[in-house]
Amino acid sequence: MAIQTLRTLAVDDLTEFDAYAELKALAQEIAAHDKAYYQEDEPSISDADYDALRQRNIAIEEKFPHLKRKDSPTDKVGAPVQSAFSKITHAVPMLSLGNAFNDEDVQDFIDRIRRFLGLDEAEAVEIVAEPKIDGLSISLRYEKGRFKHAVTRGDGAVGEDVTQNVLTMKEIPLNLPEGVPDIVEIRGEIYMAKDEFDELNRQQEAAGAKVFANPRNAAAGSLRQLDTSITAKRPLRIFAYAWGELSAPVSHTQMGVIEKFKDWGFPVNPLTKTCQNLEEVIALYTHINENRADLAYDIDGVVYKVNRLDWQDRLGMVTRSPRWAIAHKFPAEKAQTVLEAIDIQVGRTGKLTPVARLKPVTVGGVVVSNATLHNADEIKRKDVRVGDTVIIQRAGDVIPQVVEVVIAKRKDDSSAYVFEEKCPICESHAVREEGEVDYRCTGGLICAAQAVERLKHFVSRNAFDMDGVGAKNVEKFWQEGLVKTPADIFRLGDHVETIAKWEGWKEKSIANLQKSIEEKRTIGLDRFIYALGIRQVGQATAKTLAKNYLSFTTWQEAMIAAQDKESTAYNDLVAIDGIGELMAQDIIDFFEEDHNRDVMIDLNEQLNIADFVPPKTDGSVVAGKTVVFTGTLVTMTRSEAKAKAESMGAKVSGSVSKKTDYVVAGESAGSKLKKAQELELNVLSEEDWHNLTS
Repeated sequence: MAIQTLRTLAVDDLTEFDAYAELKALAQEIAAHDKAYYQEDEPSISDADYDALRQRNIAIEEKFPHLKRKDSPTDKVGAPVQSAFSKITHAVPMLSLGNAFNDEDVQDFIDRIRRFLGLDEAEAVEIVAEPKIDGLSISLRYEKGRFKHAVTRGDGAVGEDVTQNVLTMKEIPLNLPEGVPDIVEIRGEIYMAKDEFDELNRQQEAAGAKVFANPRNAAAGSLRQLDTSITAKRPLRIFAYAWGELSAPVSHTQMGVIEKFKDWGFPVNPLTKTCQNLEEVIALYTHINENRADLAYDIDGVVYKVNRLDWQDRLGMVTRSPRWAIAHKFPAEKAQTVLEAIDIQVGRTGKLTPVARLKPVTVGGVVVSNATLHNADEIKRKDVRVGDTVIIQRAGDVIPQVVEVVIAKRKDDSSAYVFEEKCPICESHAVREEGEVDYRCTGGLICAAQAVERLKHFVSRNAFDMDGVGAKNVEKFWQEGLVKTPADIFRLGDHVETIAKWEGWKEKSIANLQKSIEEKRTIGLDRFIYALGIRQVGQATAKTLAKNYLSFTTWQEAMIAAQDKESTAYNDLVAIDGIGELMAQDIIDFFEEDHNRDVMIDLNEQLNIADFVPPKTDGSVVAGKTVVFTGTLVTMTRSEAKAKAESMGAKVSGSVSKKTDYVVAGESAGSKLKKAQELELNVLSEEDWHNLTS
């Protein structure tokens, strides 16, 4: 089935084969936009479209967790901070939002809330709806009523310190009124009004300076100025809509907190409204969408949040977004253009991905010149040919994508595209294994593209995050023979005299390179595991492995031992919640390769791989314990029980073993309870569990 056709199916209707194919396609669509959007403030797609790319991944991975890819975009938030600004770690992570694209998605969102909380159908779920401002996320920290600092989202955990720039903004109070909590973190969106953006561009053009593409770019670029006097001249505004750390509660509802923000002197969006049901939510969305052209600022959707804060606490978070909030996106936009060429890109796993090179066309204010064609089958199904006039869509599912070919405009001498079964880089044979939709280069490490892509992944923002190295520089280092393995990156200091002779490498860039190398010699275990590029091991899985094995040595020894499928090590691995047999096999396969073990030994000599430190759990008695839930739970859903246990530092397993600390048995518990009793484990009733963790 074509990928475009799959987009029309609900996730529950996908077969495993469909899901596998779609996840592969989606992962490639997202990666190309990251650098332009987060690091250069010149996105090739809008905020709404970028966020929307991830929604389909989340939904499919929830249904097919064993198919989750190591390059999955669902675990990523934002981008690393720029080196020009100092870094500040957020007291509470700044997460992104999941997305909805139609009324049915919103209904599913509310239904998921009901299922998770175990609510009766008659119980109302109040939703606070607010316009989604197309700007730059910011966190403002106040201590004892006084402004302390301002931090951008960054990668969600660490952001840029833009305090001095924010101090130039007139709308942000420096002091809060008496009676506020000792610690208050206000979160919101910094934006630029449309008319003020137009005036800024007129001034820029008159001065022969850079003209901004849109208000979002202008706001982001203005806030990140190293010269605060420039920021002071820019008309930046803010809407407050959320919070991070609060040392004391200020309300029991989302809307109550927003009203407090207004009382404290922060601008809040006047269109924010509490809705009592789905009909009111959709009516407000429709009203805002129909009138958004008349708003003074750009928006790209409407955000919905559960109003009750106690329900928000129970719902908690997934890897990169809260369960209690979602962004309802505005409809997609389309345009016609000519497909001028089809290129084949080679990924780090050898996957050959066809990419459509398009005659540049503006779709919704953004210039699109490339679109994925997914795989050979997709090209054949759509009969896409070089020279065709095609319809391009920038939507929430796949952005940008070739929707269809305009057959009426096809040239008479057009011929079908032939997908060559060889690698365009090393010319090795390309094969497609049974059940696979993609061709893969068989060249392995002799294929320069694979080697370079693996090195790029190693230094990428969610792995080693090496600003002074970067993807382009990695390619140059490879071409010049300075870097062949990841550990070679940490030996680049031996080649600075050679690098200094290259064009573009001046004293500052050399210093940044050396600084980056030294700073990254110490890395957390979870980032290290992710950086290795093991198939199916994304950020979330890497963190899960780190949380379960704690140290590199322990993990390495356990993975080698797990090659024996009759071993305790193997059983422990597949018992980890979210791992499963297919993913476990990919991890084991990685350790079976001699060159992979050599890479890890070499890296271990160059690095300090820090043990994983579990999050603080305020003395929780279940922190570090392994818990198995079995049977039907009455006072909480299985999802809620798992989320709460993990938030308290416990490890949730899917199977019972000698290493299990607690088995929580609900009604009609079966084989897991029996095994727990045979092993004489600590079996708790649901009431016992509540008493233990309350």
